[in-house]
Amino acid sequence: MKKDITPLIPVILSACLLLLLSFGYRAGFGLFMQPISEARGWGRDVFSLALAIQNLTWGIMAVLAGGLADRYGNLRVLLAGVALYGLGMWSMAYATSEWAIISSAGLLVGSGVAGTAFGIVLPALARAVPEERRAWALGLGTAAGSMGQFLVVPLMQELIELNGWFQALQILGISAFIMAFLALPLAPYSGSNVTTEPVIEGSLWQILLRALRVRSYLLLVLGFFVCGFHVAFITVHMPGYVVDLGFDARLGAWSISLIGLFNIIGAYASGILSGTRSMRKILTFIYLGRALAISVFLILPITLSSILIFSAVMGLLWLATIPPTSGLVAVFFGTRYMTFLYGFVFFSHQVGSFSGVWLGGWLYQNFGHYNGIWITGAILGVIAAWLHWPIRERTHKAQLQSA
Repeated sequence: MKKDITPLIPVILSACLLLLLSFGYRAGFGLFMQPISEARGWGRDVFSLALAIQNLTWGIMAVLAGGLADRYGNLRVLLAGVALYGLGMWSMAYATSEWAIISSAGLLVGSGVAGTAFGIVLPALARAVPEERRAWALGLGTAAGSMGQFLVVPLMQELIELNGWFQALQILGISAFIMAFLALPLAPYSGSNVTTEPVIEGSLWQILLRALRVRSYLLLVLGFFVCGFHVAFITVHMPGYVVDLGFDARLGAWSISLIGLFNIIGAYASGILSGTRSMRKILTFIYLGRALAISVFLILPITLSSILIFSAVMGLLWLATIPPTSGLVAVFFGTRYMTFLYGFVFFSHQVGSFSGVWLGGWLYQNFGHYNGIWITGAILGVIAAWLHWPIRERTHKAQLQSA
């Protein structure tokens, strides 16, 4: 019999709204590539590098933030993330050099996202709800982030159209502090408050090394690189890609928004299925689906309809990887160190994000098109499916205890 989760509704709602804003802001930074690059006289490789460093910083800081949240509680991590997020977006408006845009859009915003996004919030949700509701909660939280992509990105584009990119960044920087109020209800659900699982002896580094000896965990880490490669490249470069093809800039924003809309369906469905089906099989089929979608998109003539259909299909597969990926970490090792161990998996995701964003900008700057990066994405989708198939879904808590 499922337990009543009515008392947890404020916690679940706060977590979902926090993810909606955090992921919504992040998904819209590609909209600033053209206006900022033109205003500052930069090539696309400059802003691409800044956003690539943002993704890499997010990944590195996610591991650190996860460890701190598991040891000392997540509220301080969340509030620090909010402050860095808001300051970073505000500072982007005043960045007039390459180093300044890397520092603001890259280092500050990347650190802010790490402290407010899936890696901190989803483990708190997993701890808050009963175990039989865990997959559902992870899917719901992921879907909320997707709703942010659907709702916030078009609003960011309208802010740019109405006020210009400079003032838009100022407004966004101030609005980010709303997330601080949403972080408060999550404070009781930190790894440090878990009393049902034994404290594992050793440093976080030792715990990570023990986890990496588990073959299934290592395969999960390697495969999540591809997810980051796909989503970051498309998020950052799709708006510029459609403009290059002669379409209106708003189509780029609506493409990202449409991905977010269909991702709500895909992520939530993935969460439900992850509670009743094999999670490694779900991941295998998601990556094969992405490879097929990219291949068909490249083969067929690119039209308004094909862009919208591709966006919808990719949306169904977009963050549908997160519920089964985070769910597998919980299956392998429990929830006591889930924030930290999922953070390391997510670090691999962000190395992939860095690669996709930076390589996309470099290839465009040197060859004038994105063909090579699209083909690479399709090939990587097949490789990711191959990596996830051998994963075994069983507990490995004993391995964390061994020296």
